[in-house]
Amino acid sequence: MENNPHVLVVDDDQEIRKLLGRYLQGQSFRVSLAEDGRSAERCLAAGRIDLVVLDLMLPDISGLDLCRSLRARSRVPIILLTALKEDVDRIIGLEVGADDYLGKPFNPRELVARIRAVMRRTAAVETVGAAPQQSFRFGGFSASPATRSVLDAGGIEVPLTAAEFDLLMAFLERPGRMLSRDQLLDITQGRNAAAFDRSIDVLMSRLRRKLGDAGSFQMFKTLRNGGYQLAVKVEADEPRTSHGRDAP
Repeated sequence: MENNPHVLVVDDDQEIRKLLGRYLQGQSFRVSLAEDGRSAERCLAAGRIDLVVLDLMLPDISGLDLCRSLRARSRVPIILLTALKEDVDRIIGLEVGADDYLGKPFNPRELVARIRAVMRRTAAVETVGAAPQQSFRFGGFSASPATRSVLDAGGIEVPLTAAEFDLLMAFLERPGRMLSRDQLLDITQGRNAAAFDRSIDVLMSRLRRKLGDAGSFQMFKTLRNGGYQLAVKVEADEPRTSHGRDAP
């Protein structure tokens, strides 16, 4: 049981906390429950947390502010819960570093599916050094999956959120291919896309701006049939061993 993933649920609704606690434990997760930001911080300080399920509406702090604070000091995966129907809050959540979001009311089975998908996507970060990984060079930038970082031509890091980096990697691993919004949602979020989801368009806009592609669209092309394409040459560097030598 000690080796099972440890999930922190932060929600001020006692019934939801108890429901999720019981359900997640039944799915072989270890669970901690917090009703506000202060208790969430205590749980995070008390021991390793593998993923945070975070409600946007908390009594002492905005869930977005707590998400932003967590992302500034930790790479712990975060799934936001929101009862708000407007896309803007979910989009802002992705912008400040959340890995996924789920609207209330929701089926606990879907939350578990999201949790497992997010943990699969971030598993590579926990196993850095277990196996060599390629790095990529494109349009004057370099991207390292091992450190989940992007450097510009001057060696300065480009600050990408987890969602933005996952989106970039979808293109780097499939150079020259046209990827539809549904494909990008499935690749980056590990779930079936809704018929219309603006999050990919918003992430594409932010990624373009951060890579200096805003307005010109020379690096990424928007295609008429509803997809995107990375239009610059991608070069994959050979993986290196942990001793710094070229892998055989």
